[in-house]
Amino acid sequence: MSLALKISDASANAAAAASATPPAAPAAAEPAQRRRLRAVPEGTEARGFVLYVGVDELKAAAAGTDLGAIVEALKTLTQQLVPNAETHAAVALAPQGVGGRDVDVVRLALQDPAALAKHRQQDEEPIEPESRGGVIIDLSRKRVVLEGEVAPLTYKEFELLQYLVLREGRTIDRAELIAGLWGVDDEEAPNVRTIDVHVRRLRSKLGGYEEIVRTVRGAGYRFDRHADVSVQHTSTPSPDRF
Repeated sequence: MSLALKISDASANAAAAASATPPAAPAAAEPAQRRRLRAVPEGTEARGFVLYVGVDELKAAAAGTDLGAIVEALKTLTQQLVPNAETHAAVALAPQGVGGRDVDVVRLALQDPAALAKHRQQDEEPIEPESRGGVIIDLSRKRVVLEGEVAPLTYKEFELLQYLVLREGRTIDRAELIAGLWGVDDEEAPNVRTIDVHVRRLRSKLGGYEEIVRTVRGAGYRFDRHADVSVQHTSTPSPDRF
């Protein structure tokens, strides 16, 4: 859980306060000129700002405070600086264990336009031209790219490949694949014979790179990384624990 504080200007009250306040000396005005907002387009005016604060409840507690106290302190400071300013606080919620930087989670949760645009760009990022050759096993996006084209793997086929990739260099027997991907109590789980059918379907969709899933006779299957195969891991631990 993180927080964001939105501070907006009460224009009418501010105007009244300004009329009752003597003009500031030129020397005092110079720092304000240096801090002038450059991003305000012609014909518009700044009416306030949003401050995104990235701090979860545990970090706040470790510092001897809590989110509510931080909000109140910021609101009090704002009132001291600009007595007629209005404030609004919003708490950003996220699923437990989602990972990532707190401030980035806050910006996305509160629909910050720049953060949303960056997030969409990352999701829609095209394959780089230099990466078009060979095989890219992208664990973060759950996809396999063959010669620049996304392979039409089903969810279970990708999970099967991922299970082998995460255990690179080790031969996995059929019983372990069934237990790891379906579970012992799953009625739809294949038996040790029909698991070969799933592997065969996976390999057929890998085309000329089918040998990255190697059959070890009498033992099971193994992922073999060739020189033209790259694996893009996720930034957070895989839910496929082992």
